Amino acid sequence: MADQKRDFYEVLGVDKNAGEDELKKAYRKLAKANHPDLHPGDAEAEARFKEINEAYEVLSDADKRSRYDQFGHAGVDPNFNPNAGGFGGGFGGFDGFGDLGDIFESFFGGGGGGRSARSQNAPRRGENLRAAVDLTFEEAAFGCTKEIPISRIEDCAECHGSGCEPGTTPEVCPVCGGSGQVRRQQRTAFGVMQTTVACDNCRGAGKIIHKPCPTCKGKGAVRRNKTVSVNIPAGIDDGQTISVRGQGHRGANGGPAGDLLVTIRMMSHPHFEREDSSVLYRLNINIVQAALGAEVEVPTLDGKVKYTIPEGTQSGTVFRLRGKGIPRLNSVGRGDQFVTVIVDIPTGLNSQQKEILTQFGETLGGDFKAKKGKKKKK
Repeated sequence: MADQKRDFYEVLGVDKNAGEDELKKAYRKLAKANHPDLHPGDAEAEARFKEINEAYEVLSDADKRSRYDQFGHAGVDPNFNPNAGGFGGGFGGFDGFGDLGDIFESFFGGGGGGRSARSQNAPRRGENLRAAVDLTFEEAAFGCTKEIPISRIEDCAECHGSGCEPGTTPEVCPVCGGSGQVRRQQRTAFGVMQTTVACDNCRGAGKIIHKPCPTCKGKGAVRRNKTVSVNIPAGIDDGQTISVRGQGHRGANGGPAGDLLVTIRMMSHPHFEREDSSVLYRLNINIVQAALGAEVEVPTLDGKVKYTIPEGTQSGTVFRLRGKGIPRLNSVGRGDQFVTVIVDIPTGLNSQQKEILTQFGETLGGDFKAKKGKKKKK
């Protein structure tokens, strides 16, 4: 199944040396263009969206990306064991840096089986799964529920994760006793050295499956596409991440599943801006309203409210509307809305309007001289 997948770098349209910012930019562009909300009922768009999310999930994680670059799609399969099936560490029989610890143990004592031998078949928590969701300004402010499509590794429903054909059970490996590892002695120039390596008989699994499950081919796990309902809390902000426990990839050896980490991407608003729990708004008024005062309507997240502009209001003056901002995340109360007044200077005045303003200017006293408009050449 892994061989049928497209190269993750090809999916995101980036080079193999692409940096974090380039990956994120490519992902956001493609995810937005193929989001299921923009293509309702389009199965191909939904499949592309899942493929894009899976590619970014791997390439944005340094450890997963390293394994993917070395072993391909198999390297990021939760069931993958680099010590099995011919993947070796390449150090003359030593299986990577984990065994260097065993070498040091053989020199300095403590040879009680080694760290890797103790943990090889211990329960392991599943890997986290990452996704992103686009929210409107209002959805982020007041919270909502989103259906998020994901693709994750789950226990095979046919064999319930055992990897065996229903009605059969695996055999504990008689060579390693179920540990998945054996210790070997090797004569070197420094003397006899002891190392821990994957058991050849069971390929590090600790068990032997004589009749593999026909559905998962003995892996005990399959990749499934599903939709997870995620509650978005009120007050969430752009770039923040929500953790949905137990909705990530399955664990190994009976370990718990990982989490689903959902990153928020908040869309811009045509009128409002956000600063923490505050809403910022620019209100344009004319010079008459600014000079004489006026009652105006101000848009808020709760609808329009009336506000009285005092006489003599200057451009740049900021008014506060208490409690009209963003609900505070995981807390009580709301922020405020700050309204910045912008006084519009009229342009394109006709002769009557200019005359009125000239007369008004003269009443102000001081060194006032109205600029005469140039006559157009005939």
